[in-house]
Amino acid sequence: MTDAVITADHGDETNAESAQRAIEEKTYGFWLWLMSDAIIFALLFAIFVAMARNTADGSTHTLFLLPRIFAETMLLLASSATFGFASVAISAGQRRRAIVWLGMTSISGLSFVVMEISELYGMAIANAGPWQSGFLSGFFALIGTHGAHVSFGLVWIVLLGCEIALRGLTPIAASRLYRLGLFWHFLVIVWINIFSFIYLPRLL
Repeated sequence: MTDAVITADHGDETNAESAQRAIEEKTYGFWLWLMSDAIIFALLFAIFVAMARNTADGSTHTLFLLPRIFAETMLLLASSATFGFASVAISAGQRRRAIVWLGMTSISGLSFVVMEISELYGMAIANAGPWQSGFLSGFFALIGTHGAHVSFGLVWIVLLGCEIALRGLTPIAASRLYRLGLFWHFLVIVWINIFSFIYLPRLL
């Protein structure tokens, strides 16, 4: 009977080690994917810089509104903060608080996407769409790609919140939250660069 207990304990340890190894492999793979995503955004920035002077003799200063851009930036920064609180709640084993913070993150992120779509739509109907100039083509490509990434992240947040609500704070859920956090904070960093190097010089 003692041998059976020892065998069972050894099996549990083996399963735990295998699960931990699988989580580490997924995290490593996610880092590789995130670096490839960073390369994509770097290329989009490079394309925009190459086309920035091709404005078809149109002024770019009147295209952007500082209050709107500032509000978008604050929403995304707020979502980054609330996601951090969700991570802390997960570490503390507070499932309900984690779900609440994830919900607040999704609300901020969704508000950001709605404002971003409204901005691009308003530009398009004002005859400032991507077909008008190289500058606008590069701008729409960069902003649209970022918005698509944020939308994907929102879907991921909702699915993860449902998983935590239904299955609890499992190690798998915690590892998924960690990878999602890397992705979400990466998008915030990308937006800060967009605000600093694309919007701000044309707003001042």
